[in-house]
Amino acid sequence: MMIPALILFALTYVLMLVFSKYRPYIALASALIFIVSGMLPLSDVIGAIDFNVLLMIAGTMGLVALFIESKMPSLLADLIMEKVPNVQWAAVALSLFAGVISAFVDNVATVLMIAPVALAICKKLNTNPVPFIIGIAVSSNLQGAATLVGDTTAIMLGSALDMSFMDFFWFKSRPSMFFAVELGAVLSAFILAFIFRKEKAPIPKSGERTVVTDYVPTILLVGTIVLLILASFIPNKPDITNGLICFVLLIIGVIYNFIKKKNVAAITGPLKEIDFETIGLLLGLFLMIGGISAQGVIDAAAGLLAKAGGGNLFFLYTVIVWASVLISAFIDNIPYVATMIPVIGGLAATMGIDPTVLYFGLLSGATLGGNCTPIGASANITGIGILRKEGYTVKNSDFFKIGIPFTLAAIIPAYIYIWLMYGGI
Repeated sequence: MMIPALILFALTYVLMLVFSKYRPYIALASALIFIVSGMLPLSDVIGAIDFNVLLMIAGTMGLVALFIESKMPSLLADLIMEKVPNVQWAAVALSLFAGVISAFVDNVATVLMIAPVALAICKKLNTNPVPFIIGIAVSSNLQGAATLVGDTTAIMLGSALDMSFMDFFWFKSRPSMFFAVELGAVLSAFILAFIFRKEKAPIPKSGERTVVTDYVPTILLVGTIVLLILASFIPNKPDITNGLICFVLLIIGVIYNFIKKKNVAAITGPLKEIDFETIGLLLGLFLMIGGISAQGVIDAAAGLLAKAGGGNLFFLYTVIVWASVLISAFIDNIPYVATMIPVIGGLAATMGIDPTVLYFGLLSGATLGGNCTPIGASANITGIGILRKEGYTVKNSDFFKIGIPFTLAAIIPAYIYIWLMYGGI
């Protein structure tokens, strides 16, 4: 049943591209067809679902909702604004701050946190906020690959490679993805400074800071990161460990919120902020990929890719990185990465090579490629939506002026770095 499985998978992809608002429902419906038709045997259904990924995403999204409600991000932004001399460096600082937050918090949540601060500054100075928000969005996308919890794609790859939180800093006895991302971040910061070079108006100092009255959400979010780091040193831990850490701390946060507010909204509020559509999409994708894998499609695709590459690892690495950049510029990187992870695993097994360099190339290309276009990443769409609500029109040219040079400044050093670090193992 390889051909029917491949046709159903391809048709599902086309439908998700055409009807983007209904992607989770399309993916789940396709998964159901895979199961009912027997292309995904019932005995393989549970094993096809990566519960670790689903729990990590749900847990971190809920914690981020509590973190935003505590106003801690606004206070941190206020502190940064007190230190910058003019609008140019305010734009750079806000973008860098968004990047730092995004290394630990979902990209869309990061944009929602930082964008209001940028809008307030621009209104005070009567400055066009469009380039500010674009800079924040692309910086958020960049840093999503820096840590295990930075982005859905990083979570998926970390789970596939059984990577711990610390493995994103040091993996297989050498510097890991974090440093590849930060190398790009440094160079892209210079790009932003150049783009905003004419914005020399001074920042007004209000003297007022956002007041944070509840530090528990911040403690919980920091505690999540600390526990993920500590779990990195536990040998032979269950595959679901990281997911349980994130989800249990969310439960603690929700219980605390309920005790504090004493109403049902204290429970439903944070839970509503969990993106159940993304979780539904991933669930459907996991089952679909399990179906095509069971029918031999993944192995066949890996074999074809290995044959096309002629056994040349550098050629394959280059194709994966730049194809990922191009593809992710136009489609959501979550289904793309979910599909490619098992293909690369099969490719490595066919060629008898260590897949690390190919996996890292996939993550960097797919994460950064979304910065090329306004529709390439959810954070970009969110930022543009915020501007639209404020009455600003974002032209494609406005986005390309920042997004394309930013992407090239980030991906080229990452491309070189990852090959130098992992191309020879």
